[in-house]
Amino acid sequence: MINKKRKPTFVLVVPRFEDIFHSYFAGEIIKGVSLTASRINSDVLIHITDRSNHKGWLDSTLMDRRFIDGIIFADIDNDLNVVTKAISYGVPCMVLNNILDEPINYVAVDNRKAAVEVVDYLIRLKHTNIATIAGDVSTQAGLMRLEGFREALLKNNLPIARNNVTFGDFLRTPARMAAQKLLKLKERPTAIFAASDVMALELLDVAKSMKIKVPDELSIVGFDDNPLNATSSIPLTTVAQPLIEMGRLGMENLSLISQGKLSLPVKAVLPTTLIKRETTVKV
Repeated sequence: MINKKRKPTFVLVVPRFEDIFHSYFAGEIIKGVSLTASRINSDVLIHITDRSNHKGWLDSTLMDRRFIDGIIFADIDNDLNVVTKAISYGVPCMVLNNILDEPINYVAVDNRKAAVEVVDYLIRLKHTNIATIAGDVSTQAGLMRLEGFREALLKNNLPIARNNVTFGDFLRTPARMAAQKLLKLKERPTAIFAASDVMALELLDVAKSMKIKVPDELSIVGFDDNPLNATSSIPLTTVAQPLIEMGRLGMENLSLISQGKLSLPVKAVLPTTLIKRETTVKV
């Protein structure tokens, strides 16, 4: 039986990754969830988990509705089992940053569509040799941004050169290595879509070190509209996604679900915005 005397308490499950405490994504999601929790007079417990061992994502303390009113998954690394396990225990759940076909609650953005929009924009600028530094494809965001990149090239009858697809895993060092690989190609791309701003900034720095002029010789597009862009020598063209709103709406909907006030499943896709700045130019 649920203890109605205690304050409503929710758990935000956040996968652990490199530099998590400086992560723009994690910080914005936590901010959005916390703002709503404060407004509705609820508590939020932040549960940071091991990405390589999903068995630790859920334990007995998170499955007891006497103490927990619901779980928000900041991401699930394409592992639906952790969500269905919680649901099987009768725990209300909300998944963020993933669009799901299954009858599972989520709030997300359409990463594939956003990536298609980026590449379509570069093609309108007359770029035909377009490369990408993909994110971590164990996450839906990373995978969908890569698939969107490929989809846009195919629909515009442009080749997908194997050497033009590299992986930065949303991290600085791998992104820097990917940037060096792309910029040393004999047929160097004229435009590169980096699946996060952190990776785009590494690319920009590598280009500068190789004396490649941005945007005259290389157009760059990132993803996130990260405040780190303020440190960029050139204002970065990027995709803004409403992460605070994602966390806010996810927490708000989960609270209503826990009270039986919403019909299930609750599915929301928030819009992204392509912000055109100074790292892209027509060729």
